Amino acid sequence: MTDEIKAAPDRVLIFDTTLRDGEQSPGATMSLDEKLRIARHLDEMGVDIIEAGFPIASEGDFEAVSAISGVVENSVVCGLARTGAADLERAGKALEKARRSRIHTFIATSPLHMERKLQLEPEQVLEKIEFAVRRAREFTDDVQWSPEDATRSDHDFLVQAVQLAVDSGANTINIPDTVGYTAPEESAAIIRMLKQRVTGIDDVVISTHCHNDLGMAVANALAAVSAGARQVECTINGLGERAGNAALEEIVMAMRVRHDIMPWSNRIDATKIMAASRMVSQITGFPVQYNKAVVGKNAFAHESGIHQDGMLKDKSTYEIMLPEMVGLTESSLVMGKHSGRAAFRAKLKDLGHEVGDNQLNDTFVRFKALADTKKEVYDEDILALMAETGADGAPERFKVVSLEVVCGSVTPSAKLVMEVDGTEISAEASGDGPVDSCFNAVKKLVPHTAVLQLYQVSAVTEGTDAQATVSVRLEENGRIATGRSSHTDTILASTRAYVHALNRLQVRSQKAHPTAAA
Repeated sequence: MTDEIKAAPDRVLIFDTTLRDGEQSPGATMSLDEKLRIARHLDEMGVDIIEAGFPIASEGDFEAVSAISGVVENSVVCGLARTGAADLERAGKALEKARRSRIHTFIATSPLHMERKLQLEPEQVLEKIEFAVRRAREFTDDVQWSPEDATRSDHDFLVQAVQLAVDSGANTINIPDTVGYTAPEESAAIIRMLKQRVTGIDDVVISTHCHNDLGMAVANALAAVSAGARQVECTINGLGERAGNAALEEIVMAMRVRHDIMPWSNRIDATKIMAASRMVSQITGFPVQYNKAVVGKNAFAHESGIHQDGMLKDKSTYEIMLPEMVGLTESSLVMGKHSGRAAFRAKLKDLGHEVGDNQLNDTFVRFKALADTKKEVYDEDILALMAETGADGAPERFKVVSLEVVCGSVTPSAKLVMEVDGTEISAEASGDGPVDSCFNAVKKLVPHTAVLQLYQVSAVTEGTDAQATVSVRLEENGRIATGRSSHTDTILASTRAYVHALNRLQVRSQKAHPTAAA
């Protein structure tokens, strides 16, 4: 990979960490099948490096990195590791199936982190850096090293640490703005400083990893590139801990649209961006804000009369990029209750979903039911169905069979019939409203101590017959699971989403992530 950069100095590598840093967002935990779907799409998009997980964090993470290593065809598959021998060996083992593998090892270098978190002296940190990089080289010839909290590190010590990592055999030096503290000029200055002071730095790839706590992640990443960084770590939709990471779609399109002042290239197929955004949103249950750059619902919408007039005369008056550039297709009414399976499969493919026969049949049944209910079926409606029927890897112990709700000026109540482990049982409950009544009825049939952390409703399309997509996030004993469901009946969608989350809690093992470079 270093040789590629030396041959094409304007090439910027895209390092996607949606499956590792993105998954560390509370509630964004993904199943193995979901991670494989995302990994395959990232590979097809042209992502250079996919950080597939943190192998020692859990057995699930190890299995995910191993499985992704076996299916990715073009991208480098990367596993994260701290500086201990067990971490490095676990990462090396998880990456054995990869056509091209990378180990990303890290340790904190800021005075605050070394003293308070690691409780190590600087000399001890340096010893761990040398050990980790040299040990990682025994498993792969592609090793990346990161000084966690680099932007708050003492520059002299940072130079010493980076020099040691380079001398020990690191091919990529990543500079993380772990807490989103820095500003663009500072981000660029750190890269320039390292290029001036570290011997041999021109023979490795300098990377940047920026968090968005102050809303400057993308600006900081691009500033680092302007100073000589040639790898950007980012995530789909900017997913990540706290306020998230630099968004892949924004990095890529900034380089495309403003190539005049950012003359760098990448190999991302931008037409697959919208499909990636929708896939990650559906799988994690994290909706994309309407005014999100590039992939938000309003990114290409124009309501102002002046803007609409300009658009009718020339789209370039108010659009700096075409929707088609990122794979956005306009909603069309080509599907209906008379559409067949072949046409439905073709539509799913157009929307970025390749499905097997079983999943096709399941989704097609739901589509037919929806088409009988709604007057008009939009692309967004079909995507909402896919969010509910995507391979989840979790058996459904609990299913909603039927639901009756009473609400209005009377005491709200719900009569619920569920299938629990193959047996139908029923319960009635009341609550503060129809949704609370339904959730209380579920608790009677499936006793649990899970706490509701998120309840969110959004309309998929316009109109009173629009599907409502409901996201529910539950937490129980440190485990977090998200359920999602769509239906023209908001109360039914809410109950199904709640039950979906309970199903996922049943099979989700404890995911206690060790502290990770971010």
